[in-house]
Amino acid sequence: MAKRPVHSPSDPSPPCLTLIERAYTQLRDDIISGQLAPGEKLRVEHLKTRYGVSAGTLREALTRLVSDALVDVQGQRGFSVAPIAAADLADLTRLRIHIEIDALRLSIRAGGSGWREQLQQAWHELSLLEQPLQPAQAAAWERQNTRFHVALLAGHASPWTVRLLSTLARQGERYRRYAINLPGTQRDVHAEHREIYDGAMTGNELRAALALEWHIRATADLVLQALRSKDAPTPSPARSRPGS
Repeated sequence: MAKRPVHSPSDPSPPCLTLIERAYTQLRDDIISGQLAPGEKLRVEHLKTRYGVSAGTLREALTRLVSDALVDVQGQRGFSVAPIAAADLADLTRLRIHIEIDALRLSIRAGGSGWREQLQQAWHELSLLEQPLQPAQAAAWERQNTRFHVALLAGHASPWTVRLLSTLARQGERYRRYAINLPGTQRDVHAEHREIYDGAMTGNELRAALALEWHIRATADLVLQALRSKDAPTPSPARSRPGS
């Protein structure tokens, strides 16, 4: 397991981040990307060297990840990366579809010219990265994809909806990364986004809702098919193809 470089004074991370927050962010990124594999034991003595922090700092970060359901802890057996499970993904997908489609409908009904301008800008910036997506731009695409989905729902600001969807998005991100790295996966994600965007901008709730549901289900279906297959491949942590 390669040692994670220790942050230096020139590190671009915000200076306000504590050591615990930095360790938490680095661990989370490595779990989400697959650098730390599902089910892998997280031995504090090894990881403290990799991340350049003390054992106490690392345990605090791991405890936060337990709260995020990304890490499991079993008494004296210590910490391990939470497994990827078909039932968990199916439940996450069901909840996301139920909440996000309702939020999109409300956003289309309530959104005015300011919302449309914001959505148009988010769509434009996302399109620049998707036609086509270059491997070197994958991280930028991840951020802009999130901004686009947030902009879709911004016409009707519901704090609780935002909180719930943010939680579901964090939990679902690892499954989406898994889908991205499945061999032979081919999707026109830009076309999927365009269909949602066109429906929202024209005020066509049904078109936008159906397109969004298909978009969300597409990733779940890919992962569920792989997980339920007896010879499901273990994808590498490459980040060259985006998903939902």
